[in-house]
Amino acid sequence: MSNNLLISLMIGIIGFVGPLDFAFGSLMFSRPIVMGPLVGLVLGHFTQGIIIGASLELVFMGAISVGAYLPPDVIVGGVLGTAFAISMGKGVGAAIAIAMPIAMLSLAVGNLTSVIFPALAHVGDKYASEGKSSGITALMWGIGLIECTRRGVLCFSGYFIGSAGMNSLLNAIPQNIIDGLQVAANLMPAIGFAILLQMILSRNVIPYFFLGFLLSAYLKIPVLGVAIFGLIIIFITTKFNSTNSNSVANHSEEVLDDEDF
Repeated sequence: MSNNLLISLMIGIIGFVGPLDFAFGSLMFSRPIVMGPLVGLVLGHFTQGIIIGASLELVFMGAISVGAYLPPDVIVGGVLGTAFAISMGKGVGAAIAIAMPIAMLSLAVGNLTSVIFPALAHVGDKYASEGKSSGITALMWGIGLIECTRRGVLCFSGYFIGSAGMNSLLNAIPQNIIDGLQVAANLMPAIGFAILLQMILSRNVIPYFFLGFLLSAYLKIPVLGVAIFGLIIIFITTKFNSTNSNSVANHSEEVLDDEDF
């Protein structure tokens, strides 16, 4: 067995295992921040896999299914984007340039293969009418394994037959575009924090946000130290609030007792 075939099989296995995340309660195993280091480990560049995987995680942070929206295939895009970038000696910018088109292509393939699922759903209805819960469970696992197989085959075949063509494609992309994608990747953490703050920011939270920023920026306290400091504040605040609540409750009971007397 050639080395390229063996590596392609291992990358295919990573792509196959990724969707199993959803069978065990969404453990986030399918995210690029996990898939990337695994691909890097297979290719012998674990550190580079961590860097590219973390960068792709920021790019695909909003790639979640909401309502009828189907996001790009994070698994196939993340796995092949990381694999091609590492194997060709490229950086994060190249991984982003590769991952997004592949993710969109995999989504299109998934839409084609999903036409069989309505027929399988009718089989599940039949099992439900007959009270066969084991049949429904087996059917759900079957649908999941179809999705695992699709992604595994795409990851295997994409890496096995596509490295030369992908290298030619990357060489055809102007370097300033690759550099621009690299700069965009560096901006992604700020965008991610902005999205997070938009959801949680309030008048009660904003003083602690600026307190953490000042501790890190001016006092040079590491992020771990700031986090521990925040935990201490949470503990003190929670204990103080619970103590006040108990005092108010006890005072109310005393007032009620006096009024009853």
